[in-house]
Amino acid sequence: MSTTYDYLIIGAGILGAALGAEITRRKPGARILIAEKEATHAFHQTGRNSGVVHSGVYYTPGSLKARFCREGLEETRAFCQTHGIGYDARGKLIVATNALEESRLGNLETRAVENGVIAERHDRQSVARLEPNINGVAALHIPSTAIVDYKGVTGQLLRAVEAAGGEIRFNAEVSAVEAVGDHYRATVGAEVIEAGRIIACSGLASDRVARMLGIDPGVRILPFRGEYFVLPRALDSIVHRMIYPVPDPNLPFLGVHLTPMIDGTTTVGPNAVLSLAREKYGHLSVNLRDARDALFYPGLWRLLRKHPKATLDEAWASLYKPGYLKLVQKYAPSIRLSDLKVYRSANRAQAVTPDGKLVDDFLIRSHGGLTAVLNAPSPAATSALPIARYIANQID
Repeated sequence: MSTTYDYLIIGAGILGAALGAEITRRKPGARILIAEKEATHAFHQTGRNSGVVHSGVYYTPGSLKARFCREGLEETRAFCQTHGIGYDARGKLIVATNALEESRLGNLETRAVENGVIAERHDRQSVARLEPNINGVAALHIPSTAIVDYKGVTGQLLRAVEAAGGEIRFNAEVSAVEAVGDHYRATVGAEVIEAGRIIACSGLASDRVARMLGIDPGVRILPFRGEYFVLPRALDSIVHRMIYPVPDPNLPFLGVHLTPMIDGTTTVGPNAVLSLAREKYGHLSVNLRDARDALFYPGLWRLLRKHPKATLDEAWASLYKPGYLKLVQKYAPSIRLSDLKVYRSANRAQAVTPDGKLVDDFLIRSHGGLTAVLNAPSPAATSALPIARYIANQID
């Protein structure tokens, strides 16, 4: 006889963990199973990002990203303080190095006001006073931006689920789901279980899992690999704040940045190049199914035609390390090629429409008792607690 649960949550990244904790808070005694196909939590996007708690300065006013990022920053800070998880509000400098970037900086300053984010404008001299090793004609200082251990946050959320009687299973891929009357039957690992509701927080596999649930995603997940380097320990104090370039407003990527990590090291990255393996991270990793799904998707080629220069620039920086260094030296000229030590790579799950548009906001779709999170790239980790509340409100 199969085990019955009130809720099956697919994925033990930060979104799945936050949703499980939110449901246990609202519904004490609810039978919850969080199923994760990997051997540990936060294995993919959650455990491989920059560890930055974003402020919400970049996002379209009124969007879910803008709203949840602001709420998420405050809630993440409070959560970390309550549970003794490392959190350091060092602030961020968004640095302009030429006239075009300086004009875009003005647009970001307006966006910050619209989104209720405190942003302080600095000229060349004050940039040098704040960060002596950084070169810029102007900058925006965002004091609320922080760094955190997202894997630690995820682990604490999962412990809260278990403490309330929920169950976490690893090496437990959900491979089939079917409706049976008013509930669902799912194959979880080698076992068949039944659940009243199923919510998929499956990141890089979100479009495939949605189709398994019978939800038409309407988009394709394209994985963009971001490659990180780490600086030598002698350069741990090269900057105090996070240092970001001014982003291209037509792209969702924030550019190669310097990030002091919660463990004391300083990382450089990431760039953004198309990966041919959704959940592998080697420079030449290829998964035939993933490669086919990407390369035969019309939306990919329409996207690349819209952004030919950015595509070539990112590919060049990935293939040619001095090209990557050039992106860093725009604002940090003292960093040398020998300082860039390979750190890790991460794949960002980006939803793309068939006509080549990058889905700009969080995207969540439901059908009956089934819900799929279809687009939740950065700042999803920052926004995890509000996203979980939003989903819980929907399924309530």
